[in-house]
Amino acid sequence: MQIAVSPLSDELRAALQDKIDQKTKPPGSLGRLEQLALQAGLIQNSLTPALHHPHIIVFAGDHGIAAEGLVNPFPQAVTAQMVYNFLQGGAAINVFCRQHQLQLTVVDTGVNHEFPEHPLLHVRKIACGTQNYLKGPAMSPEQCRLAMQAGAEEVKLAHEAGCNIIGFGEMGIGNTSSAALLMSHFTGIPIADCVGTGTGSNAQQLTQKKAVLQQVMAHHVRPHTPELALATYGGFEIAMTVGAVLQAAALKMIVVIDGFIVSSALLVAAAMQPAVKDYCVFAHCSEEKGHKAMLEFLGVKPLLQLDMRLGEGTGAAMAIPVIQSAVLFLREMASFNSAQVSNRTI
Repeated sequence: MQIAVSPLSDELRAALQDKIDQKTKPPGSLGRLEQLALQAGLIQNSLTPALHHPHIIVFAGDHGIAAEGLVNPFPQAVTAQMVYNFLQGGAAINVFCRQHQLQLTVVDTGVNHEFPEHPLLHVRKIACGTQNYLKGPAMSPEQCRLAMQAGAEEVKLAHEAGCNIIGFGEMGIGNTSSAALLMSHFTGIPIADCVGTGTGSNAQQLTQKKAVLQQVMAHHVRPHTPELALATYGGFEIAMTVGAVLQAAALKMIVVIDGFIVSSALLVAAAMQPAVKDYCVFAHCSEEKGHKAMLEFLGVKPLLQLDMRLGEGTGAAMAIPVIQSAVLFLREMASFNSAQVSNRTI
């Protein structure tokens, strides 16, 4: 799948910075909000950026390794059960989307279950879960391509409905293991240092999880392209997120990156199209082990630190109102001149 992401134009940078500096405040006193305002203006190539129809897409999929219970304390069936929870409006992401008036879509990328039709659910099932990567690649190159393409199509639908800021979440028992494998592959950090507790592993389960994932890394010849790495270790939900992130950046949308799993998808996307990072706001630093090191590898700073590690896009949902505040101060806050307030003279 070929999606070209252009680097941000610097044409308006000086004018945007001047507009930020002329607001009725000491220079830099709004901190990260000023950086967000500048980034939003550059992405939209506008001195008056605006957020329209903010949207969260949660990609859900099952993992072949999870069926054996080797890396996950919760059974694979929890993926489908949580999708039903999303559809019934009972999950944390539902609460936050309602609170902040965010559109929510849930995408079945490959859950090992057949769901009835539901207005929140888009079915783009590649297969009923990936293969067990302890025995072979998680997905074929063609399945990986189809998954990335499906993720891109979901973003196109949101964009056609007027959305220009989008966040991504995920659900899939076993997906912190896929994320850790991708992290180790792309960063070079030993797998043991990338593996965390996921959905509540105890000490014994964590030791086993590390051992299994070390076997996985040893089993596969090092994939020589980002796409092959994704096909080898990823889940369908991660692959769809990769395609979605690339498509959103190509459409010059503000892309809100959630936690550990979504950031692992961003590692893949950035390896394919480095300019994609220009369009991303990194919502928070997850408490899942490895996320801080992943963000440091990417050279980015998270917006929030709330000690969260839930996934589902919850960090992205919490960050979007902060981005909205940054855009609104740039649009609505008075300047020294308009308010007839004296600026500093030195």
